[in-house]
Amino acid sequence: MKIVTYNVQWFKGLDNVVDIARVLNVARELADFDALCLQEVAVNYLNLTGTKQPNQPALVKQLLPGFEVFFSPAIDELSPCGTMRQQFGNLIATRLPVRQVQHTPLPYPNPPVAQPTPSMQRIALTCTVQAPWGPVRLITSHLEYYNQVMRHAQTQALRDLHVQGCALAAQPSKTEQGTPYQPKPLTTDSIICGDFNFEPDSEEYASMIQTGAECNLVNSFDVLHPGTPYPSTFRLFDRSYGPEPVGCDFFFVSDSLIHRVKRFEVNQVTQASDHQPVLLELS
Repeated sequence: MKIVTYNVQWFKGLDNVVDIARVLNVARELADFDALCLQEVAVNYLNLTGTKQPNQPALVKQLLPGFEVFFSPAIDELSPCGTMRQQFGNLIATRLPVRQVQHTPLPYPNPPVAQPTPSMQRIALTCTVQAPWGPVRLITSHLEYYNQVMRHAQTQALRDLHVQGCALAAQPSKTEQGTPYQPKPLTTDSIICGDFNFEPDSEEYASMIQTGAECNLVNSFDVLHPGTPYPSTFRLFDRSYGPEPVGCDFFFVSDSLIHRVKRFEVNQVTQASDHQPVLLELS
């Protein structure tokens, strides 16, 4: 089971060209993926996408025959001209059977600050897919960039989604066949990936991997490379947002999946986006 996560910056490369096919080809070069998790996908933000590729989820679906495509907009608003809806969010494309889809808005606290910064609503997209060994909860998100208080609250909410899923698996509700109460694909197996906008030495990172009696999450890279510095996934070529490259795109996996982590890889050469694509393979 191969999964790629990629902040695609509305498919704009560092050459300022918006090219969906190019980004998908870069992801394919990394692996013949079973699931592709994308962040910063846009619909009708013409200042970002131009007029040739404004409905990006629809074009991704055209370019990935055999895949189901699920788009989860964190932003859904009327355009200033009042003629179309504009959307911005996360996407999962997969050829695995998708047994359940959930869209969860993340916390959006607005603490007072001396100098206000940009911010936007964030969302988590969950697709519970059928892996060869059973259902797996695949979650992708893109957390707040400018405001640490918001980002930390969103981090805790993501971890809570995993804890909640474990609790439901441990004590399932009563079910009714043929109704919305019918049995669900409950599991303790979780993968949470995306652009977290935090680094391994941050409070948010510590919150994500905090340990308890059960339902723990780990950085999949550390399973294969314990004690090794995390590879850079952002600002390798474009230093607009900071002076040094950093690692902020992760795959966190539940401790129930640790024994399945087989391969982790970052493409640190491509400039098809301002972030680098990351691969996780489970056996």
